[in-house]
Amino acid sequence: MLYPIATLGSDTLNAVRALEKEIGSPVVALAALDTDTATLPKEDLRKLQVLENELGIVLVAVRSN
Repeated sequence: MLYPIATLGSDTLNAVRALEKEIGSPVVALAALDTDTATLPKEDLRKLQVLENELGIVLVAVRSN
């Protein structure tokens, strides 16, 4: 299971913003994505990690359906 940033409709976004104001803290909305990570050969994993470092982001390889 992965949890990317959720896409929010206006009502949902307003509810999250109201909660942020009430608790005085930013809130990040995530959505559940039912998938499994891919098992990569060592060389492919190294390539993924190199690109992560270059871009300053986290990359996750997932199994294709």
